Amino acid sequence: MAAYMVTSTLQRVVLVAKTFDKILIANRGEIACRVMKTCKKMGIKTVAVHSDVDASAVHVKMADEAVCVGPAPTNKSYLNMDAIMDAIRKTGSQAVHPGYGFLSENKEFAKRLAAEDVVFIGPDTHAIHAMGDKIESKLLAKAANVNVIPGFDGVVENVEDAVKIAGEIGYPVMIKASAGGGGKGMRIAWNDDETREGFRLSSQEAASSFGDDRLLIEKFVDNPRHIEIQVLADKHGNALWLNERECSIQRRNQKVVEEAPSTFLDPETRRAMGEQAVQLAKAVQYSSAGTVEFLVDSNKNFYFLEMNTRLQVEHPITECITGLDLVQQMIRVAKGFPLLHKQEDIPINGWAIESRVYAEDPYKSFGLPSIGRLSQYQEPINLPKVRVDSGIQEGSDISIYYDPMISKLVTYGATRAEALQRMEDALDNYVIRGVTHNIPLLREIITHPRFISGDITTNFLPEEYPEGFKGHQLTSEGRRELVATAAALYVSAQLRSQRFLGNLRVSTTPQERRQWELCVELEKGSHAVAVSRSGSTFTVEVDGVKVEVSGEWNLASALLPVTINRTPRVLQCLSRDAGGDITLQYLGTQFKVRVLSQLVSTLSAHMPEKVPEDTSSILRSPMPGSVVAVSVKPGDVVAEGQEICVIEAMKMQNSLIAAKAAKVKSVHCKAGETVGEGDLLVQLE
Repeated sequence: MAAYMVTSTLQRVVLVAKTFDKILIANRGEIACRVMKTCKKMGIKTVAVHSDVDASAVHVKMADEAVCVGPAPTNKSYLNMDAIMDAIRKTGSQAVHPGYGFLSENKEFAKRLAAEDVVFIGPDTHAIHAMGDKIESKLLAKAANVNVIPGFDGVVENVEDAVKIAGEIGYPVMIKASAGGGGKGMRIAWNDDETREGFRLSSQEAASSFGDDRLLIEKFVDNPRHIEIQVLADKHGNALWLNERECSIQRRNQKVVEEAPSTFLDPETRRAMGEQAVQLAKAVQYSSAGTVEFLVDSNKNFYFLEMNTRLQVEHPITECITGLDLVQQMIRVAKGFPLLHKQEDIPINGWAIESRVYAEDPYKSFGLPSIGRLSQYQEPINLPKVRVDSGIQEGSDISIYYDPMISKLVTYGATRAEALQRMEDALDNYVIRGVTHNIPLLREIITHPRFISGDITTNFLPEEYPEGFKGHQLTSEGRRELVATAAALYVSAQLRSQRFLGNLRVSTTPQERRQWELCVELEKGSHAVAVSRSGSTFTVEVDGVKVEVSGEWNLASALLPVTINRTPRVLQCLSRDAGGDITLQYLGTQFKVRVLSQLVSTLSAHMPEKVPEDTSSILRSPMPGSVVAVSVKPGDVVAEGQEICVIEAMKMQNSLIAAKAAKVKSVHCKAGETVGEGDLLVQLE
């Protein structure tokens, strides 16, 4: 991607500076691949670690060496410090880059590396400890004259203590894991009952994710923006702030879409936030890349949230607008080199957007994990100024054991409008088959009028989709476009089936048809369609309105580029069969269309309809995961909204409740079991 603006002279200086001969990357997936790319650019050999199920993963193939560190569960592999230390000794690695997650903010791991004279590419253990504990970091931020959110500075001892503290602070409050991050172990409570439930679930998540169930409580800033400042500091007392990233589009406190810079900040606020971030970094003698996160209210008042002492998932957008390679900078700082830049050297050059592409179902709580094998996978890297950071390929498995992220899709432009248009095109051209993915949600977000105007907060998704995400809602014009394209595709497939090696299969046919009368069914609606063809262009009359559709109609291609009424579109034909059922991805959302001849349409009206399952009497797992707890047994009487069981997926605890008051007929799961999406958990009478 042509978004790195470092001068060639400075770039040569950075590249020729001798750092390490060999670095072990203590991570997996896209971030391991990302670090390896910079290491190869710097002439550094790389070592990958992997679990047994990741033996054929992309990051393993990319590395110069690879070592298996255990079975699939993270606590037995990527969190297995003993195995990773053995891999370091075995390979003679001089340094370790931890990426993000796993051991990236584990001070014990950093200590063990230091004890064996292995360099940790990150801050020292003092900074990790100070900023890794939310309680201590808040006190240090106060001492460094950084704005902080009002709240309780100590550890919450028990559930009744939580209720008392929440009442003293005043609702709403945020219950947070002291050692947490990434949205795990966080709950918003608006009353005492929600505080009790939040305390229980957050402490369980915290123990599961971080091995530390301590919680803190602070005032919840209503309608906030989540804006973070990237900092970079060396071991010589130099520190810089590399501008901000807007990360307000979130679901379940996890980021979905980020951009740099923010539409909201003015130069004065940006400078004030940057200077406070640097003050905090210097206060803890920070060295390496790090991120200071703030909540910003509608009046541009900003409050310290936390500091992440590692590389952030969303670091590519900062690289785009500044021209700095942050991984390269981290490696240089770890070796002891001073920073080569001054604060006045850091630009805001253009605009960058990042969409986190996940294997998850956006129609369930804005994204519950999906697992499976990528039967077809094609990144939109042929488009201009598009960057895709991924660690998977066609045939890769998305498993229950790890984060369901597929990639980080980044687009860059001279203006925000240009970057957004490129993101829209990139999402339309991104081919993912075999797992459910969140591209429908991502595309709706970046084309939403409110997002385009920059009027966003962390409440954007629940405010805009209070009943949950339902996909793209078709306008009358959009409906005609989709119907016309489906009809043209259906006719193209029929014409193709009549030919073999360019000749008509039945030689006695005097000429090809050029007129068709069809019926197209879409979203419980039916449309009378008349189709006429001239070459590769179809004129489709939908309910009396003519739509012109043209294209190459390559039915073997994953992408279907067409022109509809002189407007270019890229659709995807996900499936089609001889019965006229076609699934199209249009404007990011999948639509099932049925195209029938007039005769078949008339006859199909006499077919019986399938009776849908009564979901009020059963509870099925909405996602693959493991059962943490089952709260009922056969014969119990449950009230509507009562918790029945808790499912953990990707380290997030999800409380499943009864849809109605009823008696429990049977229980089909128990704590510790692994369940798949749609598995029957509990049946009610």
